[in-house]
Amino acid sequence: MQTSSDRHAYPAHWEADVVLRDGGTARIRPITAEDADRLVSFYEQVSDESKYYRFFAPYPRLSAKDVHRFTHHDFVDRVGLAATVGGEFIATVRYDRIGPAGAPGPAPADEAEVAFLVQDAHQGRGVASALLEHIAAVARERGIRRFSAEVLPANTKMIKVFTDAGYTQKRSFEDGVVRLEFDIEPTDRSLAVQRAREQRAEGRSVRRLLLPGSVAVIGVGRGPASVGRGILGHLREAGFTGPLYAVNRAFEEERAEIDGVPAHRSVRDIAQPVDLAVVAVPAERVPEAVAECGEHGVQGLVVISAGYAESGPEGRERQRALVRQARAYGMRIIGPNAFGIINTAPGVRLNASLAPEMPRPGRIGMFTQSGAIGIALLSRLHRRGGGVTGVTGVSTFVSAGNRADVSGNDVLQYWYDDPGTDVALMYLESIGNPRKFTRLARRTAAVKPLVVVQAAGAPQGHAVRATRLPHATVSALLRQAGVIRVDTITELVDTGLLLARQPLPAGSRVAILGNSESLGVLTYDRCLAEGLRPQPPHDLTTAASAEDFRAALARALADESSDAVVVTAIPAVGEGAAQDAALAGALRSAALANPAKPVLVVHVELGGLAEALSAAASTGPQSGGSLPQPPAPGAAAVTGTPGVPPDAEVTAAASSPPGPETPPGPETPAPRLIPAYPAAERAVRALAEAVRYGQWRREAAEPGKVPEYEDIDEKGAAALIAGLLDRGQGLTPGAEDTCALLGRYGIPVRRAVPAPTADAAAEAARTLGYPVALKATAPHLRHRADLGGVRLDLADEEQLRRSYAELTELFGSPQEVRPVVQTMAPRGVDTVVRSVIDPAAGAVLSFGLAGAPSQLLDDMAHRLVPVTGREATSMIRSIRTAPLLFGWRGSAPVDTPALEELLLRVSRLVDDHPEVVAVTLEPVVVAPRGVSVLGASVRLAPPPVRDDLGPRTLPAY
Repeated sequence: MQTSSDRHAYPAHWEADVVLRDGGTARIRPITAEDADRLVSFYEQVSDESKYYRFFAPYPRLSAKDVHRFTHHDFVDRVGLAATVGGEFIATVRYDRIGPAGAPGPAPADEAEVAFLVQDAHQGRGVASALLEHIAAVARERGIRRFSAEVLPANTKMIKVFTDAGYTQKRSFEDGVVRLEFDIEPTDRSLAVQRAREQRAEGRSVRRLLLPGSVAVIGVGRGPASVGRGILGHLREAGFTGPLYAVNRAFEEERAEIDGVPAHRSVRDIAQPVDLAVVAVPAERVPEAVAECGEHGVQGLVVISAGYAESGPEGRERQRALVRQARAYGMRIIGPNAFGIINTAPGVRLNASLAPEMPRPGRIGMFTQSGAIGIALLSRLHRRGGGVTGVTGVSTFVSAGNRADVSGNDVLQYWYDDPGTDVALMYLESIGNPRKFTRLARRTAAVKPLVVVQAAGAPQGHAVRATRLPHATVSALLRQAGVIRVDTITELVDTGLLLARQPLPAGSRVAILGNSESLGVLTYDRCLAEGLRPQPPHDLTTAASAEDFRAALARALADESSDAVVVTAIPAVGEGAAQDAALAGALRSAALANPAKPVLVVHVELGGLAEALSAAASTGPQSGGSLPQPPAPGAAAVTGTPGVPPDAEVTAAASSPPGPETPPGPETPAPRLIPAYPAAERAVRALAEAVRYGQWRREAAEPGKVPEYEDIDEKGAAALIAGLLDRGQGLTPGAEDTCALLGRYGIPVRRAVPAPTADAAAEAARTLGYPVALKATAPHLRHRADLGGVRLDLADEEQLRRSYAELTELFGSPQEVRPVVQTMAPRGVDTVVRSVIDPAAGAVLSFGLAGAPSQLLDDMAHRLVPVTGREATSMIRSIRTAPLLFGWRGSAPVDTPALEELLLRVSRLVDDHPEVVAVTLEPVVVAPRGVSVLGASVRLAPPPVRDDLGPRTLPAY
C-alpha cells in the first residue's frame, strides 16, 4: 500500500487503467517517495534529445535532489503522475501551482505549470494525451483552473499534445521558448476529442484480439478430450492464417509438436512474438500463465477458465486479481469463463472458441455474455431449414463470459468503423455502464443497425453498476439511442436477418400479396397490431405461377403507395424443388429490378423456397426511399454474382481490400437476399422494427435542439441551490423554496395554503379567491381523489367548511390529514412529470398520465436529459394513453405545446444543475389552453460524480 510522501493522504482514487492509442493498456497513478528507483531507471532509458526538450539543456542524469523533488509531493500544490506498464514507468507528468508572478504559490492561486516526459520507446502511443486528461482532472479537483507550459519550438510532438487536446489556448513566444496557457475546464471540443480518442483506442484494443498475427493455446492437454486441445483443433480446422503454438508445462521436454502444431512447456520458450493467448487451465494456474504472457509481450488474452466471480466471493476476488495482473502488463482480457471469439475474415479465419465449427462468413457481428446464448445464436444463423433459413454469415463473434474487462462497449467501438460488419446483434445480460453504452449505441446506430436483447437481471459473475431504474425504463432509453430492442433470441435473429439482407423501409405502408387469402389476412392483422399501415392483401389464388408472383411483386415494388412488400406463399399439391426454385428466382428477379424497398416472404413448409431465396450474395443493408444514409466509416461494398454459391460469394467479397462504398452500376445490380419466415407474426415484427429504426435514422439525421428560454435565471437558481445545500448534504426543500426554485426556470406552481383548522381554511380561501379545492396531503391520501381526499369546485365558505368536516371525519384529525387549500385550475387532463438522476444512467426525464395509467399500467415515457424539442414531442405521443390528450371520443384536445415547453424547462433545470437529483410535478393539469402545476417536490444533494466528463479510464478493479 503506497503512502503519502508529505502532508496529505495518498489519493488512491487517482489511480486508473487507460487504453492507449495502439490498443495496449497502461496504469496511471500518483508518484510517491517509494518510486525513487523506478524514476531513476525510467530516466536512464530516455534519450538525450528528450531530456534536452524537458530541461532545455543537456541533463544526462538526475541528481539526488532532483529525485527527491520529483518523488515527494503534497498532492495539492505539487502533484506527479506516472504511466506504468509491468510496474515500470513509461511516462511522467507533474504540475506545480504558481502565483501571479510565476513563482510557486499555494491556494487560492488557480494556475499551475505542467511538464511531461515520455520514454522514447513509448512515444506515439498517446501516453502524454492520456496523462494530460488525468493531470487536468486532478488539478480541477485541487482548485486549479489553468495550466501553463513552456516548450522548445523544436519539440513539436509536445506542442501537438497541447494543441490537439481541445482546450481554449493562448500561445506566445519569448526568449526562444513557446509559452502555452489554457483553461482546463472541459469544453464541447475537448470532450469530443477525448471521446474520439477513446473510440479509436478501445476499438484498436479489440482489433488486437480479433485480428492476431499468432495464437498460443495454454493448456493443450495430451489427451484428446481436454478443452485446450479442442480449441487448438478448432483453430486448425478453421484455417487460422498465422502461426499456432501449443503450451502445456506437462509436455515432455523432447516433445516438438502436437497435432502438427509446435509444442512448448512455457510461453517464454516460444522464440517468435505471440499476439493472442487462449488460456484454458485451472483457475489456480492462470496467474502463472498470465505472468508468462506479460513477460513475453503477449497483447491480449481469452480466458476460457472458469472458477471466478460466477462461483462466489472467493472467485470474485480471484477475478479482480486477474484483471489487475493482466492490465499491469498492458494486456486486455476477454473472459474469464468465456466461450471465445471468432473472426471469419479470409485473412484471419480465427476460431478461438468452444464452437466446433466456423460459422459461414458474412457481415453480422455478434456479442453475447453467455456461452449458451452464443451457441444458440450461432446455430440459428448457421442452420438451413426450419425457422428463419438461409445463408447469412458472421463477421465477428465475441462471447465474453464474465466480461471482467472487455465488454459490449468495447466491441461496439470496434464495430463502429469495422468495414466487415454491417449489422450488430447483442445479447446483454447486464450493462455495466448504461450512460456510456447509450452514447456509443447512438453513434453506432447512426451508421449501422444495432439489435439488442437485454436480460432483466445480471448473472452472479458480472460486476455491474447499480441502477435504480426499472428494466422497462432502461429499455426505453436504449430505444431513444437508436437501439432496436427486442425480447427474445428468435426476434434478435429475425430482425438481424432482415436488416442484413434488405434496405430500410422509407415508411410504414405495407403491400401484401400471395397465393393464400387466409395467410394474407393474418399478415394484414399483424401489421395493424404492430402499428404499420397495410394495404388490403392481393390474393393471387392458389393457381398462381412463378411468373404471376414476379409480376405482382414488380407492380407492388413500383407502386409509390407502399414502402415494403410481404409475400405470402403456400405450397401447391405435387410441387417440388424445381417449382420452389422457379418461384424464388421470380421473386429475386422482381426485387433486383426495384432494389429500394424491402421484401419479406412468409412461407408454409417450403424448405426448398426458403433455401432458394437465400441464394444471394450480400448481407449488407441497402438504402431505401428517402432515408439519409451516412456512410459507415471504412464501409466496403459487397456485390453478388448470379450462380455463385453464397458462401463462396461472401468470402470473395470479404477478401477484397476495404475501400469507399461504391453504388452498384447498371451492370452490377444491387443483390437481394430475401429473408423467409415460417410465421406471419415473426416477419411482421421484424419489419416493424426495421420501420421504427428507419424512422429513427431519418430523425437522427436532423437532430432536434435544446431550446433557450430568455426568462430562465440560471445564476439565481444556482445561488438558491447553494444556499439550500449549506443546510445539509441532501434535503427536500419546503414548498416556498421549491416554488422559488422552479420559478427561476419559468415553472409556476399554484399556491397551496396549509389549513390546520377550518377557520384557517376559510381564511386561505378568502385570500386566494373562490372557487377553491381542499386536498389531503398525507402520503396515503395525496392525489387520491378516488378515496375522497380531494374536494373540488368549492364555491363558498359554507361548502368549504362542510368539506373540511367531512374530510376530518373520514380520515382523522387535521394533523393526520394535512389539508391544504388551493385555487381551482382549468379543467383538463391530469399528468405527471418526473426527473431523477440515476447513478448509472444519468439524468432521466419521465412523463405520463397521473393516477392509474402511470401507477398501475406503468404507461410512462422516458428520455435522457437534456431533452430536445423533437424528443419532448415524441415523449407525449409515445405513451399508450396519449389519445386522451388529443381529443379522444369527442373531448377537447389539450395544449400539448405548453406541455412540451414544461418538459423542456424541467430538462433544462436538471441539466444545468446536477445538484437537483429529483423533481416531481404531480398533478400537472393540461387544459385546452395552458398547463397548471398543482403539486411539486424537489430533492437536492451534492452533484454525483460524472464519469463521462472525466478522463478516459477503464472500469476499476
